[in-house]
Amino acid sequence: MRISTKMLCVLAFVLCILPFFATSVNAGGLTNYTYTYNEWGVPVPSPDAYRVSAFILGDQLGIGHFDRPQDLHVHGNLLYVADTYNDRIVVIEVTEDGRHEVINVVTSVNLDGTQTTFNRPYGIFVSDWDLNRGQIWIADSQNQRILHLDENWNVLTLIDRSKLEASLLAEQLEFLPRKLAVDFSGRLFVQASHINRGLMEFDASGFFVGYMGAPDVSISPIDQFWRLIATREQRERMALFVPVEYNNVAIDADGFLFVTTASAGVDPVRRLNAMGNDVMIRNGLEDPIGDLWYGTAAGIAGPSQFVAVTPMPNDTFITFDGNRGRLFAYDSQGELLYVWGGVGNREGHFMLPTALVNMDFTLFALDATAAAITRFDLTEYGQFINSALEMYQRGLYEESVVYWQEVLRMNGNFGLAYIGIARSYLRQGYYREAMEMFRIQNDASNFGRAFSFYRMVWMEENFWMFALVIGVLMIVPPVVRRGLRLRREILES
Repeated sequence: MRISTKMLCVLAFVLCILPFFATSVNAGGLTNYTYTYNEWGVPVPSPDAYRVSAFILGDQLGIGHFDRPQDLHVHGNLLYVADTYNDRIVVIEVTEDGRHEVINVVTSVNLDGTQTTFNRPYGIFVSDWDLNRGQIWIADSQNQRILHLDENWNVLTLIDRSKLEASLLAEQLEFLPRKLAVDFSGRLFVQASHINRGLMEFDASGFFVGYMGAPDVSISPIDQFWRLIATREQRERMALFVPVEYNNVAIDADGFLFVTTASAGVDPVRRLNAMGNDVMIRNGLEDPIGDLWYGTAAGIAGPSQFVAVTPMPNDTFITFDGNRGRLFAYDSQGELLYVWGGVGNREGHFMLPTALVNMDFTLFALDATAAAITRFDLTEYGQFINSALEMYQRGLYEESVVYWQEVLRMNGNFGLAYIGIARSYLRQGYYREAMEMFRIQNDASNFGRAFSFYRMVWMEENFWMFALVIGVLMIVPPVVRRGLRLRREILES
C-alpha cells in the first residue's frame, strides 16, 4: 500500500511532538499544558491561554471540607456552590483583589413558615434576568423536588411530582433533578436522571409542560426490524429506552440553552433555541467534539465526554471533558481555540469534573473527588485572542487584525489567527489579502468564497475592458468591410 507524501509529513510531525506530550505534564515551568489542533488535525503545543490563580478548598474558607460538590453558579460577584453531600449551599464573594470570602452557608429554607432542609442538592441557578433577578432555583435531588426561592431563601414555588404529567407518574420513575436553567420568560429547564427525552420544561408557575431538545437518534436496521414485528405494547416500551440523556445545561445571555451529553452517536454539545432545535454553528475544521486524537493511557479510553459547558461574554464557549479532565474553548463558529488541563491531582488537573462557570472571563471549575474549585484567569496570550474575537464581533475589523497579529507574534502556529485575519480582511473587502491568509491555512472552502468575491469585484472594476473589446469586435469588422467595399468600387470605376 502506497503512503502519500502528506501522510508521511503528518506522521513525522506527530513523532516529533510526542516527546513534548510526554514531558510537558511534568514540566515545572508550565501551570498546565495547553495545545490546539492544526489544519491537519494534529495536536500542536501553544502558550497557556489560562493559568491557575486559586485552588479553593472548604477548609481554607473556614467552613470545613466540601463533600462531593456537584454544581456552581455565578451571579454578579457571588459564586454559589452546591455542596451536595454536605446538604448545603455555600455562597462565596469574589472580591476585586482576588480573594474569596464565604458570606453565607445555607442548610435550610423557609417553606410556609417552617424550615426545610436539603437532601443532596445537585444543582443551583440564580437569575440575572429582569423578570426575576436574584431569585434562586435549587435541584433538591433526593427530596425529589425543585425549590424556587426569593433572595432571602423563602420558598416561592415548590415543584415536585404533583406538578408532573400523569404519564411520568404512571412510569413510576423517580423525579431526580440534577442541573437547571431559567430563561428570561421564567421557563425552567431541568436535566434529570433517567430522563432520556431531552430537558424537562416547566412554565413560570412551576407546572410541567413537556420535554424539549431531544436529539434525533439513528436506529440500526436490526432495531428497525424488531420494531416492525413488535406488538404495540412492545413498541411503546421501546420508546422509553432512547439512549440519549443530557448531563448538564447552561444558558447564555441571549436565552439559548447549551446542553452536554456523553451518549454516543449524537453531538456532545448543542445550542438549543426556544423550540429545542440545535442552532450551533459548526464551521470549524472539525466539529466541537473535544480531542481528535486519543489513546488508552492510564486506563482512560475513548473520546471526550463533556460534562459541563459555559457560554462566555464574546459568544465563545468552553466545555469540560469528564473523561480526561480537559477544557476545550471554541469560538462562535465552532473553531477550536485552545485546550488545557488533564487528569490528576496536580494544579490545573482534575479527578472528577462536575461543573464549570465563568465570571466575565474568569473560570471556576469544580472537581467532586478533590472537593475543590480551581480558578483560572486569562494570560496575556488568552487576552489577545479574546480581544480579537470581541473586536470582530463588534465590527471593529481593523482592530481585530491588530490583536490577531499580536497572537501570531506569540504563537506563529496558531491557525485561527490567520483565519481571523482573513475573516477581517473579507469583511473589509480586501479579498486578495483574505485569499492569501486562507491559503496559508489550507482553508479551501473559505479560499473559494474569498475568490468568488475577488472575481466579482475584478469583473466590475475591469468591465470597461470587456465592453471595449466587445465594442471593437462589433464596430471594427463592419467598418473594415465597408472600407474594402468602397476601395473596390473606386478601383473599378
